Amino acid sequence: MASPTGSAPRDRRGRITRSRDFDAVYRRGRSAAGRHLVVHLFPREGGDAGPPRLGLSVSRRVGGAVERNRLKRVIREQWAQHAAGLPPDSDVVVVARPGAGEYLAERGSAALGARLGELLARLGGREQGADPGAPAASAQGGEA
Repeated sequence: MASPTGSAPRDRRGRITRSRDFDAVYRRGRSAAGRHLVVHLFPREGGDAGPPRLGLSVSRRVGGAVERNRLKRVIREQWAQHAAGLPPDSDVVVVARPGAGEYLAERGSAALGARLGELLARLGGREQGADPGAPAASAQGGEA
């Protein structure tokens, strides 16, 4: 019982929840888009040097509630692996496009995480262990 209580506030601190924060990321941040995901990155201003924060936008066009919630859970899990490669004072919003749920069902969470990593690398995230393969895949994505 202590671990769920201990983990919930930590998870909330790492999330974007206010509409004004989403608007700031959309308006003033940079973005990279793929077929199934769009990633917006914005460095926070001020003295807030906390960990990178994640905001998710998954519309009803992506699917029903079960599919949307599964997609959000998988994106959060994959985010945890890639967040260490980002500047500590950044806000990231991930927008799932229609078809992302089918992609997740066909290819699995690792493939969706790879797409997320590629988009973050395009936006200037620090390259780490899994990212050296990302530029080659990113170059292929640019040709298609």
